[in-house]
Amino acid sequence: MIQRIHLEILQALHEKGTLSEAANALFLTQSALSHSIKKLEDQLNTPLWEKQGRGLRLTQAGEHLLRVSQSLLPQLEQAEATLRAYGEGRRGRLRIGMECHPCYEWLLTVVQLYLQRWPEVDLDVIQRFRFNGLEALEQHQIDVLITSDPVLKDHLHHVPVFNYELRLVVPDQHALAAERTVTPNQLCREHLITFPVARERLDVFTQFLLPAGLEPRAHQEIEAMDIMIQLVAANRGVCTLPDWLAKRYQQEYPIKHLQLGDEGVAKTLYLVYRAADAGIDYLADFVQAPS
Repeated sequence: MIQRIHLEILQALHEKGTLSEAANALFLTQSALSHSIKKLEDQLNTPLWEKQGRGLRLTQAGEHLLRVSQSLLPQLEQAEATLRAYGEGRRGRLRIGMECHPCYEWLLTVVQLYLQRWPEVDLDVIQRFRFNGLEALEQHQIDVLITSDPVLKDHLHHVPVFNYELRLVVPDQHALAAERTVTPNQLCREHLITFPVARERLDVFTQFLLPAGLEPRAHQEIEAMDIMIQLVAANRGVCTLPDWLAKRYQQEYPIKHLQLGDEGVAKTLYLVYRAADAGIDYLADFVQAPS
């Protein structure tokens, strides 16, 4: 069986020119070096080198194995360097799962600084786990879940990122635009636009409309947030967004945002990860310094 030492011997012989210098470069005795190649020749039933005066000349088989060594040895060295970097926490792959549409907008505000701090870490944002993120995290399909609805479990760590308030967004010419708050009775008369998420995952339903036993006049699902905002600005409906996102869009579109009820709907954005991964440096840095 061809082993790495065989490739290294042929490479050293090619670079150094003599058996003694090749042995010195590999910290081997000449006899140990010769014995190693002789054993391989016996296994392959073909010579790899032959004596030529005081030196050695590679046979055709030896030349072929030398070319293999010149290709494989750099790859092995690079692989070892990469694995050492993984072990030291300097290199890796961080897979981030999205469980809410606005989560992506927040991620864009922090990802650039993170990539500058960890130039050898590959970052992958997996949005297809928006609606089953906890399962994806537990099945090791993602490493960090960004969510506003964590499920507390002993084997998961939850890091609160920031608190926010869910706001109702309406066109600035809407009858409610002058109001400070909106009631469930007022909202149930509206065409409500939401992201394509099950109702039990939508706070405007679970924390506002359904406790009052009410439904919106119409309900439309939209995947793209920019399209949703444009529909609201065009007086095609109303939607809900985190306050910080609603304020940003208010600078670009003719919209207003209102408090949901007298007490509002308070939320917290969390980063969730497996407790067993707490020792991974690049992951710990992301969850401990997200802003």
